[in-house]
Amino acid sequence: MTEPSTEPQTTPAGTSYQDAARDHLWMHFTRHSVFEDGGSVPVITRGEGHTIWDDRGNSYIDGLSGLFVVQVGHGREELAEAAAEQARKLAFFPLWSYAHPPAIALAERLAAGAPGDLNRVFFTTGGGEAVETAWKLAKQYFKLTGKPSKTKVISRAVAYHGTPHGALSITGIPAAKEAFEPLVPGALKVPNTNLYRAPDHLRDDDKAFGRWAADRIAEAIEFEGPDTVAAVFLEPVQNSGGCFPPPPGYFERVREICDEYDVLLVSDEVICAFGRIGSMFACDDFGYVPDIITCAKGMTSGYAPIGAMIASDRLFEPFKKGTTSFPHGFTFGGHPVSAAVAMANLDIFEGEGLNQRVKENAPAFRATLERLLDLPLVGDVRGAGYFYGIELVKDKTTRETFDDAESERLLRGFLSRALFEAGLYCRADDRGDPVIQLAPPLTVGQEQFDDIEQRLRGVLIEAENHL
Repeated sequence: MTEPSTEPQTTPAGTSYQDAARDHLWMHFTRHSVFEDGGSVPVITRGEGHTIWDDRGNSYIDGLSGLFVVQVGHGREELAEAAAEQARKLAFFPLWSYAHPPAIALAERLAAGAPGDLNRVFFTTGGGEAVETAWKLAKQYFKLTGKPSKTKVISRAVAYHGTPHGALSITGIPAAKEAFEPLVPGALKVPNTNLYRAPDHLRDDDKAFGRWAADRIAEAIEFEGPDTVAAVFLEPVQNSGGCFPPPPGYFERVREICDEYDVLLVSDEVICAFGRIGSMFACDDFGYVPDIITCAKGMTSGYAPIGAMIASDRLFEPFKKGTTSFPHGFTFGGHPVSAAVAMANLDIFEGEGLNQRVKENAPAFRATLERLLDLPLVGDVRGAGYFYGIELVKDKTTRETFDDAESERLLRGFLSRALFEAGLYCRADDRGDPVIQLAPPLTVGQEQFDDIEQRLRGVLIEAENHL
């Protein structure tokens, strides 16, 4: 659907947004050669609910919630008003030995919603910073408790945990790291929970596969030496690679392993928290209590930047004594405006029952996407809640995937553009095997599920012809 754009077409300096973007804006994870060769920068100007519009008046379904962020949908006036009200009252003050009411109230609310004794909240401005904070805390905690050699961390292959040097070391995507090596030493990788690519003898027994994958963590700890490993970082549903949910019993076994070897379990919920899987924190959806939760994105539904590390009382205990402090922080961590927006966002969750809505609608979303399994290109549909990946394959019978050149042509040469032209903003990704990822706002229902499926179907049929 196209409608006349009412947005200004030029910057305050009088330059077209297209030209100014090409000449001055350094976009994230972006190949700028596309724009230097004459391609136009997609300029998104406004959003309402699950719909976004570009500067030419074209509308799109926001099938990715921006970037797994806009849980309550675009254009929520109550969140804009919460930001303005707080900015008028106290626009900024740091949390460096001082506090302010929005951060205090939000910390209390997050602690109340977190499982177990995770009662201490350290605010950041985003998810990568939260992961960085968690690794630093793990190192210092073990130093303070007489185990200074426990510094290493374990994470999973293909997993993404952020771009700061520490978080990037934890990340398991080689191509994301090569340009910045050497990174922080001591970050180890174990297999992920991609059942579709599991060893043949485990593929038909998801519980046995879960036990096998969890036991690789114990194996890595034993190999490195339990006295050297501080933490295990795991997403409840692994994002990169295309939405790998945990097999039955996986996290129960991981929790046992971490307890046995005195290793901290970090639940990286930067994407999965705040209703994306269903509950406020996804560890509750899968029945485990971590030692630390890292979170960000959906806390404010993207209306203001904020992140957090939520730690157990046990980890905070050494910091209650004497002159000990955690020498770490961020200027804008727990920003009063962001914290106020987060409180208003969580009010919407409660008032509109969004967590329960996701739990009730998730089976229908999955069933709708599984209709695509009748297409030759679609090998697997996987995920949980409002968070799904569709793996594309060269041969459904053998599960043969595309080589690098074929994946490049399929994803960047065709699918990304074709999906957008079909009015669907989502992600075509090959960090791992080629997938299309979907994570729409938590406010959508069956009508939008059907619409997304139909748009995907049309593009995937065309892709088959294109190949």
